[in-house]
Amino acid sequence: MKKWLGALIAIGLLAGCAENTAGLQVDGANQQVLFGDHVLGDRLRVEDITTTQLNGHARGVVRLTSHYKGDQFIQYRFYWYDAQGLEVNTRPSAWQQAIVRGGEGITLSEVSIKPNGTQFRVQIRQFNQ
Repeated sequence: MKKWLGALIAIGLLAGCAENTAGLQVDGANQQVLFGDHVLGDRLRVEDITTTQLNGHARGVVRLTSHYKGDQFIQYRFYWYDAQGLEVNTRPSAWQQAIVRGGEGITLSEVSIKPNGTQFRVQIRQFNQ
């Protein structure tokens, strides 16, 4: 009994330390959107996912449109990968904040710091102001 109780406490502590990243993930290489938060997924639509070149570095661009009447307060963060799919930045960038106004669209973009970053993934989550 004590072993089970100890295991449950350990799992609870680990879950409490986990980073809350529920939301949307946009994979630029596969042009794929993964939904972790279906409410946010219903309110925001990913209209376009592109990768362009800017001075020898890849630039990831994601265009979002709100299908919700109110404002959406979001945070987003880009992750960069090389051609083999290995992450090129040892530390992820800071979460950026944006507001998507009801019925309007915004563009999220970032340029890879390292020239070997050719593919990106952007994570989007809702936050309360």
